[in-house]
Amino acid sequence: MDEDWEIGAVAGLSSEEAARRLKEEGPNDISSRKKRNVFKIAYDIFREPMFLLLVFAGGVYLLLGETREALALLSFVLLIMVITFIQERRTEKALGALRNLSSPRALVIRDGQKRRIAGIEVVRGDILVLGEGDRVPADASVIACSNLMVDESLLTGESVPVHKIPCEERLKMGAPGGDSQPSIFAGTLVVKGHGLAEVCAVGSQTEMGRLGKVLQEIKPGTTPLQRETRRAVLGISLIGMALFILVVVVYGMTRHHWVEGLLVGITMAMAMVPEELPVVLTVFLTLGAWRLSKNQVLTRTVPAIETLGSATVLCVDKTGTLTLNRMSVKEIVADNESYYFDRFQGSSLPERFHELVEFSVLASQRDPVDPVEKAINELGKMTLDNTEHLHRDWILEREYPLSPELMALSFVWRSPDGQDYVIAAKGAPEAIADLCHFDRDQLEELSRQVERLAAEGMRVLGVARASFHMVDLPRDQHTFAFKFLGLVGLEDPVRPSVEESVRECQQAGIRVVMITGDYPGTAQNVARSISLPYPHDFITGLEMDQMSDQELKERIGSVNIFARVVPEQKLRIVKALKESGEIVAMTGDGVNDAPALKAADIGIAMGLRGTDVAREAASLVLLDDDFSSIVKAVRMGRRIYDNLRKAISYVIAVHVPIAGLSLLPVLFKLPLIFSPLLIAFLEIIIDPSCSLAFEAEPEEKNVMRRPPRGSKDSMFSKRNVLMSLLQGLIVLIVVGGVYAISLIRGLAENEVRILTFTTLVVANLALILTNRSRESTIRETLGSPNSTLWWIFFGTLVILGIALVLPPVRDIFRFAPLPLVDLSICISAGCFSVLWFEVFKVVIRGRKPEET
Repeated sequence: MDEDWEIGAVAGLSSEEAARRLKEEGPNDISSRKKRNVFKIAYDIFREPMFLLLVFAGGVYLLLGETREALALLSFVLLIMVITFIQERRTEKALGALRNLSSPRALVIRDGQKRRIAGIEVVRGDILVLGEGDRVPADASVIACSNLMVDESLLTGESVPVHKIPCEERLKMGAPGGDSQPSIFAGTLVVKGHGLAEVCAVGSQTEMGRLGKVLQEIKPGTTPLQRETRRAVLGISLIGMALFILVVVVYGMTRHHWVEGLLVGITMAMAMVPEELPVVLTVFLTLGAWRLSKNQVLTRTVPAIETLGSATVLCVDKTGTLTLNRMSVKEIVADNESYYFDRFQGSSLPERFHELVEFSVLASQRDPVDPVEKAINELGKMTLDNTEHLHRDWILEREYPLSPELMALSFVWRSPDGQDYVIAAKGAPEAIADLCHFDRDQLEELSRQVERLAAEGMRVLGVARASFHMVDLPRDQHTFAFKFLGLVGLEDPVRPSVEESVRECQQAGIRVVMITGDYPGTAQNVARSISLPYPHDFITGLEMDQMSDQELKERIGSVNIFARVVPEQKLRIVKALKESGEIVAMTGDGVNDAPALKAADIGIAMGLRGTDVAREAASLVLLDDDFSSIVKAVRMGRRIYDNLRKAISYVIAVHVPIAGLSLLPVLFKLPLIFSPLLIAFLEIIIDPSCSLAFEAEPEEKNVMRRPPRGSKDSMFSKRNVLMSLLQGLIVLIVVGGVYAISLIRGLAENEVRILTFTTLVVANLALILTNRSRESTIRETLGSPNSTLWWIFFGTLVILGIALVLPPVRDIFRFAPLPLVDLSICISAGCFSVLWFEVFKVVIRGRKPEET
């Protein structure tokens, strides 16, 4: 016989005591990941190739006796390190916030009430409320349970779940493994039943902590885009190394200054190496995950951010995602008569409905979490309070749980002075009809009643009762002689924001598919209320079972409603959609949803009502269980990907003129423009621009009015790379033209350098502005808020102004004074270098209506 227990009888710790223990004993965290301190971040930055080249160049300056240039270059090194350090710290803080969010959630009793808290906040003495699918957050001793089974394979290697029993006297912890033990352990999984347990050890004091295993830690994994970027950086770096050798040899042989040639070669290498790309990816993906968390979406796997923008189908559960998951009983049916509770104004419930409500309550948990059972309990209090029909002193002897074969559950009760058992059952009407052994006529009448209730958008449950003499209880519910009592119709209001979100998905080319265990009529009613396309067409779970995979694949392209579906069938839906070429996002909350969440391109678990198993299988966790948050995540995913593409396009484009102007003067024995000092100056502009300014760029106006990008679209696609190279080539031609004209005019080397460099800086700023959008012109984007961009923009102009005006700084850079006429030429030429791209945007935008 399972133990009878009641949550209401347990008070748990007080909030004050829990806070004191958390402060004194520390968080419930066994993570071994060491936090990167200031020195570790600085060390990692210093190991980057660009910084090693800068330091090496400073050493060469000292070797040449140019101490002033060496000190100036090293000061630039420090400045770049500060900028990079700020980026790294921001990324590290974002990761820390995500780790706190990703901590497993725990349901505890404090101050006599249930509270959902982060797993790291669990303290010794807390009372855990455990249910099927929960990951145990700490070592604890069971104090009450009902049919509690726990998978301890993580600790023991044994795949068979073990049965748990309450401890008899004082709390004590045993070793993992073995049946009929009261001890449960952090990291293990509840696979069946439910119970209460008092925490005995947390953090490193747990069995898991002593074994040194690390769980629930977000790690910035290597994504396909990161691997693609590394290959690109490696390829460009190899080319840069070859050019470094070529420049040193050519310079040394033609000008006979090998040490200076080494300095020019370093300049060439610095111009070629796009070391910003890995930084850009890390910053964008990490801060992207942090931004998603602000929209109530937790990122568990980084590739999900890349995939979000290409999702073509959102498969969502109806209950709790499209609806509020706040059930209320709207109608009950007994003996073919109905009672409507929207007309109930405190009047007494007719006697003929008492037994139906009584056994609905008996077939529910006394202290329920499930919204359906909460609604039924409220119904009992509202209609039967202070009557003999509520049995708070009855003892629960056994539970017969739901199963895929029979979607009904039964509770076996015994009164304190009774000699017989009373059994209450509730569940899917067809399952209750099966328990009651309905004949064909009864089934047809039941079906008509269910269809009527479902057509009005109600979730329908059947209720039955049975009695049994005091002998050993059977293993199967079918043994009892059940009597059918009636139907309970519940309604769950649609979330107010869902209709607008569905419309937004349609505009974005994303199909919404509703999956529910409810009847088709209920699903269709919800579909119509949210303006889901084709609400008349649906597929039921039974129909799916009769279809071949090919038949399902053919039908699935035009059906947006799947009704009477069990969790195991979600996997077939995901596979059929993926085989049809769709990028699928799938929501789920239960243990049985895990395979479908794993199989989907983007698995989305529910944060409020989801099990730990579902959350672990998913790539995203919806913290508020709201469908609108999924749509916000898709919007944010598209923004992140757009901005990342802009940043990478800018990085590729800006390195073309820098590399070209470093190489051409050496090959043609012309005056040199760049030195490592000037390259460092450009890095001060490039680094924060590509990683911080573009990351903060607001979304495009049409971000949710265009179809998803193709699954094979690459950040380094031929089109993107060629467009970036073309941008850089035009800038190179324009700046090179200024360089050539300066030489033709017979200007001194310092004058040529200041003209060329100033034009390049202006062109660089123009590249930043034009790459803010692939659709809108610079003039149109000036009103878009991006304070980071303008800080960088005006900071660059201030530093350039200092270099142009102050003689000591001008001498370090080897600049000549720049007359206002020449300055206006530099500004005009720099702006002209991106004018073609602005015209290109307008032309392309003008053609789009004709194409559509």
